[in-house]
Amino acid sequence: MLTFIGLGLYDERSITVEGREALAAADRAFAEFYTSRLVGTTVKELEAYHDTEIELRDRAGVERDPAPILDAAEEEDVAFLTAGDTMISTTHVDLRLRAHERGIETRVIHGVSAQSAAAGLTGLQNYRFGKATTLPFPSAHGGGDVPDSVIETIEANRERDLHTLVYLDIKVDDPTADAAGLGEDERFMTGDRAAELLAANWADELAVVVARAGSPEPVVAADRLSALAEREFGGPLHLLVVPAEPHHLEAEALASLAGAPENLVEE
Repeated sequence: MLTFIGLGLYDERSITVEGREALAAADRAFAEFYTSRLVGTTVKELEAYHDTEIELRDRAGVERDPAPILDAAEEEDVAFLTAGDTMISTTHVDLRLRAHERGIETRVIHGVSAQSAAAGLTGLQNYRFGKATTLPFPSAHGGGDVPDSVIETIEANRERDLHTLVYLDIKVDDPTADAAGLGEDERFMTGDRAAELLAANWADELAVVVARAGSPEPVVAADRLSALAEREFGGPLHLLVVPAEPHHLEAEALASLAGAPENLVEE
């Protein structure tokens, strides 16, 4: 049995009760934190809180060499842990399909995702979110600006009157980042850096930065992209939302919950 368990958004306590029970019952536990991570805890703290040993796998150990996970799941009850919701990444879907090909039973225990948190914290309606996109560090795609795919996704959503959730690049499992000696701020794209990049195309457009969703004190800030680019939002993880024209309730939420200037959200 291979049980995929989403750990939620912030620390060792963000897991659901069902997930915690499944983890306690597992014979072995594997985890990956390259697609995302829990910034409010460490692997050692996770192990201590859940009283279990966790075998950490890097990108290659999940995508190119999943055999140790699958071999174990053929003989034992294995938990596979990820931050957020366990089935957001295609990497995890691929691992589940590989398990099915080998006749291994699988189970999915969901966790809170950044997508649901973005809607909940900003007050923007979940049904109005269109296709999401990821904004990479300029060096990651060989250019010095925003990739065309990101611009096209935002524009297509705006044409359909839909909000865009923009995930921000992380480099927690990148040998080039290790070799360059990058600090934490340089491994996690910040909301102000993302706003600066997007402001080249939409300087006066409304956007919302969400920082540390799932933590005891998340930050939610709405303003023009050019203004957000001048602010600081503290430690990771950050994400950014480019809203469509807000409905009345959404406009009220952005003003009350995210401090949006009234002239930006007036109908």
